[in-house]
Amino acid sequence: MEPQERSLLEMFDTPGMTASDGRLALELLAPAAGLGALADGLVSRGWLRRVSDPHTYVRTEEGRLAIAQPLDVTLYTRPGCHLCAEAKAQMAPLLGPCGARFREINIDADPVLLERYGLDVPVIFLGSRKVAKHRVEVAQFKRQLEEARRQTGIAS
Repeated sequence: MEPQERSLLEMFDTPGMTASDGRLALELLAPAAGLGALADGLVSRGWLRRVSDPHTYVRTEEGRLAIAQPLDVTLYTRPGCHLCAEAKAQMAPLLGPCGARFREINIDADPVLLERYGLDVPVIFLGSRKVAKHRVEVAQFKRQLEEARRQTGIAS
């Protein structure tokens, strides 16, 4: 991934970032000549999606996962899912000691994710890799977190 692509995708994590801010970010990162190519490349990979204005974009979940760090934990869930609540409770005590960042995504709020995961929640990603579905095997998840921590160079 090119540095400009990563920078743009990371900008969507800025609090308050909106789809129209994506246009401004593209203009700042890739002036004139490179703007179309950069945006087209990200759209073709599924990391950005165009919205109403042809020069306005939103980052997709694939785009977020593409730049996920090894200790980013994503839980795809839905309200009222008892397996999701169980998975979250099992993972919670393991996250802090490893320095992991946790993000919970409600699939019902995104038609693409709803189509992708349907009734297959919870789904857990560590970095950009799916590590569990339906149930968490706690010992295995702990090993995966420890390996991710070693990859980042964070001491125990």
